[in-house]
Amino acid sequence: MRASGTFSVKSFVPTTVAPEPAIATALPVGLAQMEKAFDGEIAGRAATLFTAAFDQASAVGTYIAMESFEGSVGGRPGAFNFVHSASTSGNDRTGEYFAIVPSSGTGELAGITGTGGLTVDADGTHRIWLEYELPE
Repeated sequence: MRASGTFSVKSFVPTTVAPEPAIATALPVGLAQMEKAFDGEIAGRAATLFTAAFDQASAVGTYIAMESFEGSVGGRPGAFNFVHSASTSGNDRTGEYFAIVPSSGTGELAGITGTGGLTVDADGTHRIWLEYELPE
């Protein structure tokens, strides 16, 4: 099955947690907490842990995000986790990864599995899609 939607970031709060022992690299590593709101066939909200090695000036880096989603997919209510990551050299998006975390689903989304993806349109619209399966 396939579902899609749009989302907006409601909050992005950097934290002061740093890896120990500290290791100096050319790109700083940061951690933030995010809240997102989703509309469409994927509707609800997500609480996200976001970590990245990223240079703001050149827009070069890589991120990894673990999301806890609560809402509905294709009209079925529940919750589950998903993870995604990607890299950029400033004007592209490579090495993308997206997976629904196995055994994380609740409610009518219990047993959900699959993959998906994220894009950002030129106008700034954030889009998400899932290719997923649910048990019969």
